[in-house]
Amino acid sequence: MTNGKAKSAARRSPARADRGGRRSLFRRRKVCKFCADKIDDINYKDVKLLSAFIPERAKILPRRISGTCATHQRKLRLAIMRARILALLPYIAD
Repeated sequence: MTNGKAKSAARRSPARADRGGRRSLFRRRKVCKFCADKIDDINYKDVKLLSAFIPERAKILPRRISGTCATHQRKLRLAIMRARILALLPYIAD
């Protein structure tokens, strides 16, 4: 029988094994803007705030890019959808 560790080492990609002493770049964790500013209510009428989370392609930015927490991301999505229904924000890019 072979050792389980030897099998897992053989399956690793060569790029991962070459890292050796090289350290990866430290990335700072993004902080939710709404939690930091203690904003509980995200209003659909606040177009200036909502437009910061919609790039020129008019898609809603995901959490991993915007840095919002799950609770505020859901509220943000709901506010953006309501603003789109009332034509305050675009559905698609011009």
